[in-house]
Amino acid sequence: MRHTLKFLLSAALTLASACFHPQAQAMPPKPFTTHSFAEIRARHAGVPLVVHIWAMSCGPCLAELPKWGAFAKQRPGVALVLVRFDQAPVAASEARLARAGLAAVESWGVAGEADEYLRASVDRKWIGDVPRTMLIAPDGDVTSIRGTADLSSIEQWVDQVKAGRPARGH
Repeated sequence: MRHTLKFLLSAALTLASACFHPQAQAMPPKPFTTHSFAEIRARHAGVPLVVHIWAMSCGPCLAELPKWGAFAKQRPGVALVLVRFDQAPVAASEARLARAGLAAVESWGVAGEADEYLRASVDRKWIGDVPRTMLIAPDGDVTSIRGTADLSSIEQWVDQVKAGRPARGH
């Protein structure tokens, strides 16, 4: 009986460490279409939402991913959604997210060309530059950040919005 219990405990610890190991495989991204951004917003309505748009073909995006992994680990209650906006191979995208500590974060990816209709479904004025981070307040107010994001400013925004104070200067 003791050996069986030791075996079961050992197996459970091995499985748990595999699931939470930084090299664990990320879930495949959901296909991002012209309706996806509205779906993401509806799913997370009423809570502060951070949507980070990135690409495998973007050097600053790849360099920034581990910082987003640290953000997700430090702020597990924050709604963070990642959207890959290029046609990179899914397996490579999953592996990159897993290495960055983002395996458990909700992830979407474009399957075809990211044309003007797809970009307009996110923001009519967006020309497609990445990285891009969108801070969406519970009241639906959107603040867009072009380029790499200052995550400490995003943490401040989250804290202010959760406290019911208007977030300024973002």
